[in-house]
Amino acid sequence: MTDDLFTPLELRETEIPNRLMVSPMCQYSVEERDGLATPWHHVHLGSRAVGGAGLVMAEATAVEPRGRITPEDLGIWSEEHAEALADTTAFVESQGAVPGIQLAHAGRKASKSRPWEGSEPVHPDEGGWEVVAPSEKPWPYEGEPPETRVMTKEDIADVVDSFRTAAEHALDAGFEVAEVHAAHGYLLHEFLSPVTNDRDDEYGGSFENRTRLVREVTEAVREVWPEEKPVFVRISGTDWLEGRDSWTVEQSARLADDLYECGADLIDVSSGGISPDSSPDWVGPNYQLALAEHVRENRQTDVAVGTVGGITTAEQADAIVRNERADLAIVGREFLRDPYFGLHAAQELDALDRNEEPIQYHRAFR
Repeated sequence: MTDDLFTPLELRETEIPNRLMVSPMCQYSVEERDGLATPWHHVHLGSRAVGGAGLVMAEATAVEPRGRITPEDLGIWSEEHAEALADTTAFVESQGAVPGIQLAHAGRKASKSRPWEGSEPVHPDEGGWEVVAPSEKPWPYEGEPPETRVMTKEDIADVVDSFRTAAEHALDAGFEVAEVHAAHGYLLHEFLSPVTNDRDDEYGGSFENRTRLVREVTEAVREVWPEEKPVFVRISGTDWLEGRDSWTVEQSARLADDLYECGADLIDVSSGGISPDSSPDWVGPNYQLALAEHVRENRQTDVAVGTVGGITTAEQADAIVRNERADLAIVGREFLRDPYFGLHAAQELDALDRNEEPIQYHRAFR
C-alpha cells in the first residue's frame, strides 16, 4: 500500500504520526541572552503540535555559548536549559506530536545581531564573543567581522563533547528526536565544504577528512541517545557554487550512507548557506526536492530522507511522499503563516480520521 502524508513514519521504536515535520526555525527570542527558553518558545512550538504536525523540531539550539548565531539564541548546554524546555516537550507530546531538537554550533557565522537588526557582527565589547572556524576565513561581512580563531584539535574535541553533553540535556528535557545541524554554513558544514575548510590535518583535504567531524559528532550523539529513539542530521545538499571546489549533491549522497553507519536514521536535506554567493538559480515550490531525491535514490543503506523548501500546500506535501521522492515533508514558512497547516492538510485530503483535531477545535473542522 502506498504511503501518503498521513501514514505514520516509524524510525527505530519511535512512531511519527504523519509525514509533516515543522522545520527548525530560529526565533531569536531569548530575553536575557542566557539561552533559556521563554513563553514565546512554548507557544510557538506547542501551537504547531496542536495544529497537526507529526514532528515539531525546535530551532537551532546552541550546544555551547559561543555556538549561538545571536545572543538571543536558544541554548541547551546545561540542566537549567533542559528544565526551561521540559514543559514544552511535555505539551507537544500531549497533543500527539513528537518533540525534536536541532543541536547546533554556528562556527564563523556566530556572534551577530538578529535578522531584523541587520545580521551585523556583534563584537565582544558589545556583548558578542570570539568565534571559531576550521580555517582562517571569517564570514565576509561588509564591516569588521568578529575575531575568528582557527580551531585546534583540542577545540574540535571540545565541540564533540559539547554535542554529546547537549544531547544528554536534550534527553532530560524530554525530546524524542535529536537532529545534528550540519548545514547552512554553520560549523559542521564549514568543515564539510572546501570553500571554508583548507586545513592540512586529518580534518581537511580529502572527503574522508572533511566529513570526519560530522561523523564524530553524530557518533557522540548516538552514544548517549537511547537506542529506541532516532537521530537526524541536517545537511546542505549542495553549496550552490557551480564551477567552484565546493560541497555537491554527489558528496551528500555518499555522506548520507556514512552517517547511517554512525547511527543516523534520517538525513534532512536542505541547501546553501556557506557563502553570500551561495544561492540557487530560482526559488519556488519544491526547489530543493531534487537534492533530497538524489540522496534517496543513490543511498546504499536504509537511511530515511527528508526534504524542505517551498512546500506550501497539502497536495504538494502528499505527492512528495506518495511518489517516494522523500520520506518526510519538512515545512517551514507555511507553518509560520498557518500554525494549523497539519489539520488543514488533513481536512483538504479527507484524512481527519487519521490526524484528529483537538476536541476543543472540533466545531471548526467538522
